Amino acid sequence: MALTRSLAGITLAAGIFALAPLATATAAEAATTQAAFKPWGPYFAVGSKAKVSGSLTAAAKDDPSVPAPWVKVSGSVVDRTRSSSSCGWALFRVSWFDSSNTPHLAYRNYRTCSYNVKKKFAFTMKNVGEVELKVCSEGKAAKPSLNCQYAGTWKTLYAYYK
Repeated sequence: MALTRSLAGITLAAGIFALAPLATATAAEAATTQAAFKPWGPYFAVGSKAKVSGSLTAAAKDDPSVPAPWVKVSGSVVDRTRSSSSCGWALFRVSWFDSSNTPHLAYRNYRTCSYNVKKKFAFTMKNVGEVELKVCSEGKAAKPSLNCQYAGTWKTLYAYYK
């Protein structure tokens, strides 16, 4: 009786050890097919007059040399100036590729002019190569100034080759 129990225990343990690599491989395959979620921020404008933070989710891909099938960016921008004549801006520059693999640039701008009130945003784009962010604080306007767009550096949130 004791011998039978010992043999049964050894057989059970051998079966578990034999199936463990299979379960690990299946879990690893499932992880590579899921989208990659990455929180970013907070990023501030000069003098901390505006604040932007959020998350980026990129579709999983097998080949690192191709752009992501899709990227979703979401978050919020906050104006941290008490003046009613200034606004906080979140500027996004997205490089994407068309069907003939030609690169293009797309811009998404989000503005809030209310002190310490979050303005939420979200957008999704396809065939994305890179997503960059710039945070500005400046006077009220329909669109960001050239100084806001071109002075300083863009922060890279996502690059397909990384």
